[in-house]
Amino acid sequence: MAAIIVGVAAQVAISSFRANLTDSISEQSKELLGADLEVSSNAPLDELVVSYLDSLSEEQSTAVGFTSMAYFPKSQTTRLSQITALEGDFPYYGTLVTSPTEAAYNFQKNNTALVDEPILLQFGLEPGDSVKIGLLTYEIGGALVEIPGQPIAASFLGPRIFIPKQNVEETGLLQRGSRLEYLTYVKYLEGTDPVIVDDELDVLNDSLDFRYDDVAEREEEVGEAITYLSNFLNLIGFIALLLGGLGVASSIFVYVRQKVNTVAVLRCVGASSNQTLWIYLIQAAFMGLIGSAIGALIGSSIQLYLPVLVQDFLPVDIELTISWTSVLIGITTGVSIAIIFALFPLLAVRKISPLFTLRMVDVSLMSLLRKRTKIILSSIVILFVVIYANSMLDGWIAAIWFTLGLLFCLLLLAGFAVLIMKIARKMNTQWFSYEWRQGLANLYRPNNQTSTLLLTFGLGVTMISSLYLTQDMLLGTINFGDDEALPNLALYDIQYDQNDGVNDIITSNGLEVLQNVPIVTMRVGSINGNPVDSILADTNRTARRWALNREYRSTYRDELVSTEKIDSGTFVGTHNGFEDLVPISVSSDLMEDLAASVGDTITWDVQGIPIQSYISSTRTVTWDTPQPNFFVVFPVGVLEQAPQFFATTVNTPNREASLAIQREIVLAYPNVSAIDVGQVIDTIRAFIDKITFVIQFIGLFSIITGLIVLAGSAATSRFQRIREAVLLRTLGAKQKQVVQIQIIEYTLLGIMASLTGLSLSVGASALLGYFFFDIEFVPNFAILGLEVVILILLVLLIGLLNTRGIHKKPPLEVLRAEGG
Repeated sequence: MAAIIVGVAAQVAISSFRANLTDSISEQSKELLGADLEVSSNAPLDELVVSYLDSLSEEQSTAVGFTSMAYFPKSQTTRLSQITALEGDFPYYGTLVTSPTEAAYNFQKNNTALVDEPILLQFGLEPGDSVKIGLLTYEIGGALVEIPGQPIAASFLGPRIFIPKQNVEETGLLQRGSRLEYLTYVKYLEGTDPVIVDDELDVLNDSLDFRYDDVAEREEEVGEAITYLSNFLNLIGFIALLLGGLGVASSIFVYVRQKVNTVAVLRCVGASSNQTLWIYLIQAAFMGLIGSAIGALIGSSIQLYLPVLVQDFLPVDIELTISWTSVLIGITTGVSIAIIFALFPLLAVRKISPLFTLRMVDVSLMSLLRKRTKIILSSIVILFVVIYANSMLDGWIAAIWFTLGLLFCLLLLAGFAVLIMKIARKMNTQWFSYEWRQGLANLYRPNNQTSTLLLTFGLGVTMISSLYLTQDMLLGTINFGDDEALPNLALYDIQYDQNDGVNDIITSNGLEVLQNVPIVTMRVGSINGNPVDSILADTNRTARRWALNREYRSTYRDELVSTEKIDSGTFVGTHNGFEDLVPISVSSDLMEDLAASVGDTITWDVQGIPIQSYISSTRTVTWDTPQPNFFVVFPVGVLEQAPQFFATTVNTPNREASLAIQREIVLAYPNVSAIDVGQVIDTIRAFIDKITFVIQFIGLFSIITGLIVLAGSAATSRFQRIREAVLLRTLGAKQKQVVQIQIIEYTLLGIMASLTGLSLSVGASALLGYFFFDIEFVPNFAILGLEVVILILLVLLIGLLNTRGIHKKPPLEVLRAEGG
């Protein structure tokens, strides 16, 4: 019952939470966007788009979004921030929550700024203090508490700051080379059909470069993301429930084995084989029902805590209610699993004849089942898992792969358990002490717990450890903040006439400029003489739209850098002018998206000037390093006269030095932005930690289930353990020796379960790293060693707690129980 309770609790908690979240998203769908339509572009919208939006809008708000350094004079601190310069009454749905409340309504007319509440708390600031953005200093009018459709996690990328749009140009930040996003929020006229608007915008989008989002699309995007996460968590909960099913089967195996004489007596007094089967099947079903009902109650309570875990990632406020559908599905699933897994030992009851009252033999229940029966029952279990997985993953192929993976792990664990028992049986233990011989023998004696523990606890360990190792692997790819050979501060948006000044500040502080890279913005005009518009209009094209439409930030230099390696062709470092075809080097991952090959020609629109080039080489680029990397590299001698800006990288000795130089540069050149690599790493680590904690919280149910199954197995075989202890004491064993035998047995079980589960988790993490993340996985043996110690202690503790006091039972009590 306890195993079923935990599994159903996990399933009901997640399913109920998802149902409530889905309802909340549907009810607050317009608040996800704050308007009926959001249109965005990297440049001011074309007049044709503006005219169309005017024709269907009751109200409009416009904004310019960009990242920039914000300087807080009171605390003398700087922070790369997400700036939104807003004009209009956005949001039209939902509320811009601020402290004080009136700041949301008067910051535009008072020309003040709204700053993310966490950053105010961090720097000890409050409304009335000031923030400098670019060349302008704003009074902080209030703290930003909540923005419609934006979760708190959105501020991980940098604090959000709202300023009036009316004087944003005076900040000096809207200049060539700045990465800007122009936004228009539209509230429809009454009677506007969103479907027609979507179709007409789609037609305009074929020839004009802009993006748009409406309420239905945003609701679908958010709902899809929530569904993926909840389905994944639900599958973890379902695995816990399956482990509970294994616990049910294991417990009933032991229970029925102890009831063989009772069943034989029932047969003697006239009970049919079917009647004896139903007697115990009804018991199993009622235990499953009671356990499922308790689990559903606990799960409904747990869902009240889940919003606390994930509230930072949710764009809506959740209204929590009991999802009776989830409760019903959870109870049905729990009872079904209890019955299906109970059938394995209970069908063997039908084979127990009245002669067993005379034959005092140890019965192997599985040996009583015909091969055909075993195949049918196994097929039912597999079919049940596939059907459930399909309901979670919404696809039969994915469900089948999930089932096969789960089956592979279970078979591997079962096979390993059989191997351990065979090795323990055949091991030459004559040189071992008495306690060690008995402890090893307990691994394969009747009523042993080897298979049960490895199947349940081993699978739970596999899941939890895989999450830890994968998290450690992902964090390892960005853990370069302390590498003195790599930059830990990147400065960008440095204008041409500011470059020397910024470099002088760096060197005057005793630091070295590691890289000073020129950047030129450009777009693809044509490929092999075919204009981009023609390529986009071709329905059979293989080139990606984003690769053809995007704005490229390219550089020029005469050599490769440490993060690049030539794949094909020849890198050309210098070229005289652009009258002839210019040789360029393109990153290998972009070649496929452009559907291009070495030797193809590309005409670039370099801010109004066409430059014809050909692909002379392709490069593999290591993107996950804290330094500027580029899709396209030009040779020296071509782009020097083009409008450009610079990016500079520095390695500072510590965080204080990094903050000091950022402050000095921002005060001298407000438009320059800085990325503190150490701060970025801390932010990403915090983000990954929050995500993995949610997953580990649900995955913990599997470990708990494994421990419960272990405890249940120990409890149901308790009488067998008492018999063994009495026999050992009758043969002369001391109480201390009996305890030592138990410690040896459970320590060995803990070692085997932990090593088996951890080995599988290492394999799973390595496969994830290779196939999904393209990362070479190197196990963290410190984490693995710590996990082994913790898991062994858990198994030992549970085992000893459940067998406590058995060595104190008098032999007469045991003999009377057997006689009874």
